[in-house]
Amino acid sequence: MTKNFETMMTELEAIVNKLDNDQVSLEESIKLYEQGVELSKACQEQLVQAEQKINQVSADEAKL
Repeated sequence: MTKNFETMMTELEAIVNKLDNDQVSLEESIKLYEQGVELSKACQEQLVQAEQKINQVSADEAKL
């Protein structure tokens, strides 16, 4: 099941906060960074899909 955009952004913000607090080991920082990159990619994909839907709706509207 794919997480929704808002959930992924909340998780990404939590990762950034953990990394900013400097209270994690180097190994944990690397794991968090990797998770953050994956979440960022997934968010970007959802944004691209949303943009495509908006463009399709706009194109359909223009045909009317």
